[in-house]
Amino acid sequence: MTLLALDALTVRRGECPVVDAASLRLRAGECVGLIGPNGAGKTSLLRGALGLLPFEGTSSLAQLRPKDRAAQAAWLPQKREIAWPMTVERVVALGRLPYLARGASLSATDQASVNAALTRMGLDSFRSRIATHLSGGEQARVLIARTLAQETPLLIADEPIAGLDPAAQIATLEVFQSLAKDGRTVFTSLHDLSLAARYCSRIIVIHAGRIAGDGPPEDVLTSDMLARVFRLNANIVHTRHGLLIEPLGVLP
Repeated sequence: MTLLALDALTVRRGECPVVDAASLRLRAGECVGLIGPNGAGKTSLLRGALGLLPFEGTSSLAQLRPKDRAAQAAWLPQKREIAWPMTVERVVALGRLPYLARGASLSATDQASVNAALTRMGLDSFRSRIATHLSGGEQARVLIARTLAQETPLLIADEPIAGLDPAAQIATLEVFQSLAKDGRTVFTSLHDLSLAARYCSRIIVIHAGRIAGDGPPEDVLTSDMLARVFRLNANIVHTRHGLLIEPLGVLP
């Protein structure tokens, strides 16, 4: 089952294409990592796919009505800020809004989804705390839980583990991996190549706005690709947990 189809998606900044004719298909049960250097077009591709930026080409998500899109895909933007002093539980409950009639309260099903999201992100003991009083990393986990509570077939996340400590990074990616095993799909931009290789079943590389690689980590994360796209000289180690990318230096 295809959950996202992009055909020749192009996003421009002025006349310059920051995403240049990107085409891809995401299927149910995939955890897909989107990687590329800063300025490669990762965020623009994700936002264009959701219809949050003007684009040329086609996106199956952008064609949906906003309410239908919210039931199909949850979105975690790179910029994460909780503006209002609400409890953690209430912030996470915002993920249920696409399913509620105006003015309606949470049903037992909605509350169960909120509880499951809090548990998955290790936030059960935080539910009554004011979200704006938490650390930046803790707030990030709350917002990830909000997307989980939305319980959509597709979760799109822009650098979700940025600012998290190593344990929280691994815990978050383990959650994403478990979602894929349950038949849902995760499409996430990442900068840590080793974590992307370990937790993503598929890697998409974007470079200068164009898709430069797409496939299993061991096929995509090669010395040639790291040199060409990231200007990295790196040692690639095959371990029982997946590839380990050890940067050794920057190429001229």
